[in-house]
Amino acid sequence: MKASHNITILLTAALLFTSCKPKIVDVKPDEPTDPEKHETITLGGGCYWCVEAVFQQLDGVISATSGFMGGHIPNPSSEEVYSQTSGHIEVVQVVFDPNKISTQEILKWFWKAHNPTDSLGQGVDKGSIYMSHIFAHSPKQRELAEASKKEAQTNFDTPIITTIRDAEEFYAAKEEHQDYYFRKKGENPYCPQQITPKLKKLGLEY
Repeated sequence: MKASHNITILLTAALLFTSCKPKIVDVKPDEPTDPEKHETITLGGGCYWCVEAVFQQLDGVISATSGFMGGHIPNPSSEEVYSQTSGHIEVVQVVFDPNKISTQEILKWFWKAHNPTDSLGQGVDKGSIYMSHIFAHSPKQRELAEASKKEAQTNFDTPIITTIRDAEEFYAAKEEHQDYYFRKKGENPYCPQQITPKLKKLGLEY
């Protein structure tokens, strides 16, 4: 009788543990990239988990990949990046279909998705690796970025500090950092504390 009671308790505990496991949410899969049809822009707006969660939801975006750009160390390790001595910053490389979403529209979302006037970083993420950047992949794209920055300034009382520069070598972050918010929002408290409010404010899925 006692053994049977203990087994019941163990089974109940196992069921409770299983029901408390965070749910893994499916996200829109990346679509095949076609260089002749699609364009690429690389954006730094703080933690790449936050930026990725915004852009991967937009209609016309083919893929949004978290990674690093802008530094002097080839294929940097995480330790080298987060030492803030590599020159790299956290970015999201956005591939999009210009027939569905324009560069100007991508940039409008960029200005809304973070505070481009903060010279220290974004939110709780402070330091040079979280600075606001636009990496343009063509002269035309850089021209559009400069015009968009000028237009966006009318929405801010303090100067926009976003750096606009030509794209450099992109280094994708490890697979565990891709699609991070939608996979980990029930597990890592950073997600509901820092990313969910941003997505709610933007009217996106959270």
